[in-house]
Amino acid sequence: MKTLPASSSPRDWLRSLPWLGALPRESRDTLFLLAVIGWIVLMQSAHMPWSTTVFGLMVLGWRAWLTLKQKPLPSRWISAGLLLLSLALTAAQFRSLLGRDAGSALILLLLTLKTLELRARRDAFVIFFLGFFALLSHFLFSQSLLTALGIFVGVLALLAALVNAHTPAGYPPLRQSLFIALRMALLGAPIMFALFMLFPRFAPLWGFPAHESAKTGLSDKMTVGTIAELALDDSVAFRVRFDGDIPRRQDLYFRGPVLGRLQGQTWTSEETFAVAESPTASETNAGATVTYEMLLQPHQRQWLLTLEMATQRPELPAGWRALQMRSMEWISLRPVVDVLRYRASSQLQNRHGTDVHPALLRTYLDLPPGLNPRTRELAHQLLNDPTLVQGSSGQKVQAVLQRLRTGGYTYTLAPERTGEHAADAFWFDAKEGFCEHIANAFVVLMRNMGIPARIVTGYQGGEVNPMDGMLTVRQSDAHAWTEVWVPEKGWERIDPTAAVSAIRIEDLARIERRGTVGNAIDAVSPQFAGFMQRNLQRLRNVWEATNTRWNSWILNYTQDRQLDLLRQLGFRNVGWVTLVQLLATTLAGMAALLGLRAWLEKRHQDPWLHLLQQARRRLADMGLLIPDSPALTPRQLLERLQTTLPPNSQTADAHATWKHWLLALEAWRYAPSDGNDQTQTLRQLKISLRRLPEMTCREHLSDN
Repeated sequence: MKTLPASSSPRDWLRSLPWLGALPRESRDTLFLLAVIGWIVLMQSAHMPWSTTVFGLMVLGWRAWLTLKQKPLPSRWISAGLLLLSLALTAAQFRSLLGRDAGSALILLLLTLKTLELRARRDAFVIFFLGFFALLSHFLFSQSLLTALGIFVGVLALLAALVNAHTPAGYPPLRQSLFIALRMALLGAPIMFALFMLFPRFAPLWGFPAHESAKTGLSDKMTVGTIAELALDDSVAFRVRFDGDIPRRQDLYFRGPVLGRLQGQTWTSEETFAVAESPTASETNAGATVTYEMLLQPHQRQWLLTLEMATQRPELPAGWRALQMRSMEWISLRPVVDVLRYRASSQLQNRHGTDVHPALLRTYLDLPPGLNPRTRELAHQLLNDPTLVQGSSGQKVQAVLQRLRTGGYTYTLAPERTGEHAADAFWFDAKEGFCEHIANAFVVLMRNMGIPARIVTGYQGGEVNPMDGMLTVRQSDAHAWTEVWVPEKGWERIDPTAAVSAIRIEDLARIERRGTVGNAIDAVSPQFAGFMQRNLQRLRNVWEATNTRWNSWILNYTQDRQLDLLRQLGFRNVGWVTLVQLLATTLAGMAALLGLRAWLEKRHQDPWLHLLQQARRRLADMGLLIPDSPALTPRQLLERLQTTLPPNSQTADAHATWKHWLLALEAWRYAPSDGNDQTQTLRQLKISLRRLPEMTCREHLSDN
C-alpha cells in the first residue's frame, strides 16, 4: 500500500491519484462532460422509467471507463446496435416514439449514446446542444424552484464545458472555466430579465393534460381507507394568504369533492353537471365574509379548493373558468396541472339547500341492499328509543354523536382492514378508524334513520408558516366529514371525527405521523429529538416560503399581471403590440449601453498594453502560452517563447521575426527614439503583428 510521504500534503497526494490529477487534458475534459450529462440524466430520473435511467447511466459509465483506461471507442456497428436498442426500449415503454414522455426519453438516450462518438470538436458541440435541449425538456414535467436550481447548475456546467472546448491549449483548471461561465451568465442576466418581464405571455408549452399515473390528492371516488394513505404524505396541497386574521382551526374546512352515492365500499360523486352561470346565493349568512388568496399545487384534477362556504365565483387567471356544482363545490373546465393562483371569499357560517327538491333528497337516502345489516338494526333501535320517537332530525344527529363520544370509539391512522360491511365493522367490531371510516359509518347510519346525508372530502386545518404568515395545508391534512339535511336549515356540516377525537380538529399535533423513527429518537433522547424537530421545521418553513415566492412571482407571472405592470408604469391601452415595442426599445437600449461601454474601454485603454495583450493572445492561440496567465513584459514573452519552443533550423526565421518585433515593442515604451513619430511607429507595430509567422508546439487539432 502506498503511504503518504512526510514532506507532502494530503492535497498533493490527492493530485497524484491518476483519476484526479495526472489525467491528460482530453481525458479530464471528457470526464467532466460525462459528469454533466450524468447530472442531466439523474434530474430526469423522477419522470422517466427506471430502465431509461439505468440504461443511460450504464452507457455513461462505460464511456468513462474507456476514457480512464485509454481504450478505443466502440465501432459504428456497436453504436448502431445500441441505437436500435434505445428505440426498442422507448417504444416498449411508451408504445410510441412521439409525444412528451417518449420524446424526452429518446432525447436523453440519444444524448448518452452520442458520447460514444466523441472523437472531434464537432461531436462535442452536438453533445452541448443536445444537453441544453434535454435540460429545457425538464420544464415539460416540472417548473418548481428545485427544478430551476438543478437546471441552472446544469446550464452553468455545460457552459463551462463549452468554454473548455474553446480553450484547447494548455491545462487550464476547471474552476477557471466555471468562473468564465458564471460571468457569461451574469452578463446575460439583464437581457433574460427583460425578456421575462416584457415578452408577450402565451400559454406555456408544458401545459399538457396530466399523465394518468401522475400523483394526485383527492378524487371523485373514495374507498374506505384511501384518505388514510394521504395522512402520511407531508407534501404541500395548497397555501393560503388571508386578507385579515386567519380563522379558527375549527373553521378551516376546505371543500372538495362531495360524494353521495355508495357502491359497496366506494363512494362516488352524485353530481354530474354544474349549476347555472350565476353562483348560488347565500341563504343564511350567520358569519363574517373571509377573503383570501389560494396557491393551489397541481393535483391533476378539476377541483378548486375553497374555504366553506364560497358562494361567489373565484377570481381565476385569464383563460380559466370556474363552475359551481349543485353540491356547492367549485370546479374548473380543465385539470390543474400547474401551480394555480386565485382569489376567493367565503362565508364561514353559510347554510344552503333549504329548498332542495324532494326527489333529489331521496338520492341521499339510497343504500346498497344487503350491506351493513347490523347498522340497519342499530338505526331501528335508535328510532324506537322513547326519547327519539318524536325527536327532530337534529336530536337524532346529536344522539348518534353522543354515541361516538361515549361508546369507546377511537381515532387512528392505522385502522384494521374492514370487509364488505365497513360500517358494521366500525360500530360493533373494531370501534376505531380514520376520518373516512367514521364518516362512512355515520352517513350509513343517518340514511338508515331516514336522514339525508352525504360525505364531503377536502382538507381541514393546516399550519401557519411564521416566515410569511401563510397557512400551509398538506396532503396529510386531507379529511372527510359529512353533511346532513335538516328541515328549515338545509345542509348542515357534521364532523363525526370531532366527536371521536377533538384533537384531530382543534390541535395541530398529529403524534402518530411521526412514525417509528421519530418515536425511537424520542425514547433515546427527547432533548435531541426536540432540537432536531425545531430546526427541521424552521428549514422547511424557509423553503416553503421561498418556493411560494417563486410560484407567485415567476410561475404565476401571467399576461394579466404583465399588463397590470405596464398600467402601473403609466401606459394606456396596453396590449401585445405595446409589449413588443417596449421590449424592442429595452433591448436596443441595452445593446447601445454595451456598445458605448466597449467603446469607452477601448478609447481609454493604453494602446501599448492593448497591443501587448494581442501578442499574448496570439502566442496563447499557438499553444506557446497558457491563456489568462499573469501579465508578462515583451522580454518575458520572448524568454517564454524560447523556453517553450527552442529555435531550430525550421523555426529560426520565425524566432528571429518574433524576437525583433517584441524587442521593438519594448523599445517603444522604455527607450523611444528621438524625433520619431510614436503614434506612427505603434501603428506599424500593430500591422506587423498580423504578419508574424505562426508557430505551434501542439498536436494537429482536427475539426472533422
